[in-house]
Amino acid sequence: MGNKVATFTDDQLDNYQDCTFFTRKEILRAQKRFRELAPHVIPKVMTSTEPESCSVPLEYVEKMPELRENPFNRRICKVFSADKSGNLTFNDFLNMLSALSEEAPRDLKLYYAFQIFDFDGDGAVGVSDLESALYALTRDDLNQEEVNIICQKILEEADIDDDQKLNYMEFEHAIARAPDFMANFHLRI
Repeated sequence: MGNKVATFTDDQLDNYQDCTFFTRKEILRAQKRFRELAPHVIPKVMTSTEPESCSVPLEYVEKMPELRENPFNRRICKVFSADKSGNLTFNDFLNMLSALSEEAPRDLKLYYAFQIFDFDGDGAVGVSDLESALYALTRDDLNQEEVNIICQKILEEADIDDDQKLNYMEFEHAIARAPDFMANFHLRI
């Protein structure tokens, strides 16, 4: 009768609930999924510091079913990884799942979409970022000329200040014209 192992304290669960779009049950399910990624690394019961210190290597995370076929799986992991390596602590993992959940607001999703598309991390989506995105999306099926044409068309449409890159506001404006953004920018756990 009382042999249930507590994964988190009530305070930890309250904090996670306050900082995510998840219920307690969903947080515990996320922790189970996190542990299943690398059971040899992640303990069943986490002490107060382990959600911030134990991490699952990138190569395990990017193979989870929800990310495996996503052309941006590696990039998503790096964006949500606190140290930008792609290795995820539980806190990073929960943040990723929460921000990409169906319950997350559009503005939060947009913020992370911009981070994902900003491959070089310079605060703008430039030509090299667009090229990287196109190669990821098309699995290298386009030749360089086709990529150049598409990049120029995107910039013609969305680059309002003509500086050959999209700042956050220009990116947001471009995404606003993509009605399926919210329907497609999510993960289900």
